[in-house]
Amino acid sequence: MTRLCRTFQTAPAAVPREDSAKYLRSGLTAEGFQLPDWLVPDLEDGTAPEMKDTALENTIELVDEHASGFPGEIWPRVQWGYDDEATRERGRQEIETLVRSVGDRIDGVVVPKVGRVEDVRAAASAIEEYETSYGHAPGSIELAVIVESARAVSDLDRIARLGDGRLAALVFGPVDYTAELGGRELDDGRPTWPGLLERLSNEASAGGLLAVGGPFDQLYRERAGVQFYNGDAYAEQVEREATVGLDGSWSLHPNQTAQANRIHMPRESELRQDVERIEAFEEAKSTGTGAVSVDGQMVDEATFKNFANTVETVRRIDETRPEQTAARYDDGLLGRALDLETSW
Repeated sequence: MTRLCRTFQTAPAAVPREDSAKYLRSGLTAEGFQLPDWLVPDLEDGTAPEMKDTALENTIELVDEHASGFPGEIWPRVQWGYDDEATRERGRQEIETLVRSVGDRIDGVVVPKVGRVEDVRAAASAIEEYETSYGHAPGSIELAVIVESARAVSDLDRIARLGDGRLAALVFGPVDYTAELGGRELDDGRPTWPGLLERLSNEASAGGLLAVGGPFDQLYRERAGVQFYNGDAYAEQVEREATVGLDGSWSLHPNQTAQANRIHMPRESELRQDVERIEAFEEAKSTGTGAVSVDGQMVDEATFKNFANTVETVRRIDETRPEQTAARYDDGLLGRALDLETSW
């Protein structure tokens, strides 16, 4: 079954406001296209150092309250650092607390700033230890790692091949990666690392993992004295990520989530074309035709799977977010997509 991770939205788990859980609560109660596929309560960079304890408390309280009604996945981001044992120990403590308190309500844990493959194994072992200690089914709490160090990039193929069934996703962290390499943000901004995104997509696909792009933090621009949401630039980044096969994009704001959900969702014209191709293929096959041509294209198993992937993605979205498919597609087209036979 197609697994959705069009949007990986981080939400600070505590902010210096009267309602310190404001943004986390907003993410857990979002609707429509602003509903993220993966919500990431952020205990790391998105939370000030003096609010880490409050962030953990907020995460446990709100996940316990809202998880049953949240149709996406919930993935807290803990503290970690391949080069700092004290930070790793804080991360292990956060993992233990989360698994003990809401282990049956979270889908996994996001671990940032990992180093070489041994560091990823250490994070996976911490999850496994507490998963066992608190009586959860083996492998029920997964791991996603943020690739944002030279060491992790050097070991990317080995990390993607861990093969223990716990690692689910590779997420790119361009800000820390650029800083570690000594890169500079000049007039055109920081590097976009297109080659690394292609490699991330390839290694994730080879390892049966999801691949997610990095954050776009230039949320607003100013022109003629007026500040406005920088939606065009974010859309361009998400489109680049979709073009090289990334499954989803990092979101820092509900507006970004709404954009990325749409961009990583088949367009109506795309769905219509692939539905018609599958229907034509099935009709030709039923007549006993050996070699099947659809719209002048010879259809084999590989091309058929491409058509089917479009339909299966829409089906998966419709299962948990029917309001999105209802807004995106004509009723008749959606019905045809849901009724199709998509096996070769």
